[in-house]
Amino acid sequence: MAARVLICSEDFNLSQEIEILRANDKRIGAICTFTGTVRDRNDGLNVSSLELEHYPGMTEKAIEAMIDEAMARFDIFGARVVHRVGLLQPLDQVVMVAVTSAHRGESFKACEFLMDYLKTQAPFWKKEQTPEGARWVDARVSDDAALAKWGIQASNA
Repeated sequence: MAARVLICSEDFNLSQEIEILRANDKRIGAICTFTGTVRDRNDGLNVSSLELEHYPGMTEKAIEAMIDEAMARFDIFGARVVHRVGLLQPLDQVVMVAVTSAHRGESFKACEFLMDYLKTQAPFWKKEQTPEGARWVDARVSDDAALAKWGIQASNA
């Protein structure tokens, strides 16, 4: 069985990642994926790059716990999270969340849940380069609200 979490500095191939998750599981009737990319604007400023840092080991463990929570809440077969670190440019892929289930509803819910959880609780540190210089990026109030709809209080709130 493949790892459920991959933290990498290189770009990832969506098709390959989905195949890893599927692993010829004939029960699967639905695969829901979300892919996040680097935008060229944030909070009204141009963004020339995004640098992501993490604490190896701690980050994977935290995301594994998030997947465990999704598995307990939703009728899903599996989930895979790929997240990049290092220096990224606009248009670069940053994150992929993929979830499998028998039917689409559970996959959609679990994928959204994992993304909401990752956005506020995954131990990544993000720094944007803008015309006004470098700035650290915090979770938004809207991200905390998205997590709250699942009954989880953001630890950074």
